[in-house]
Amino acid sequence: MRSRRFLSSRAAQESDEPLVNLTPLIDVVFVVLIIFILIAPMLDVDKVQLASAPQPNEHTNSTLEESPITLHVREDNSIWFHKKKLSVEQLYPLLIQEKQRHPRVIPQLFHDKRASFGTYQSIKNAMESAGFTELDVILEPNSP
Repeated sequence: MRSRRFLSSRAAQESDEPLVNLTPLIDVVFVVLIIFILIAPMLDVDKVQLASAPQPNEHTNSTLEESPITLHVREDNSIWFHKKKLSVEQLYPLLIQEKQRHPRVIPQLFHDKRASFGTYQSIKNAMESAGFTELDVILEPNSP
């Protein structure tokens, strides 16, 4: 009888001990968390702020082109600035001139919904290089 008690008490002690040591796993998770906390503020994320919807009693067509700096991107990805067709390379020096003439103006980009996103990205990069920090983007269902 004594030997059975001894075996059963020994089996109970062994089952109480954990089979997996979790300390290294927890250490790794804390290191990854600390790295994320340090790197997250350094990430540069483009932020897009959506304009509020116009009120039903407002005339949207009359308020659309109120900026002296307006660009149009047509369905064929052509860029139009002051009714003149340009490339992105030709646009950059003109944007620098417009920034000097109108330092506080927010440019407006009328972008056809069928034009590629790459055209928008190129224009946005040119705007940022010219010194503009904001850009109003108006999506048009069909370009004129």
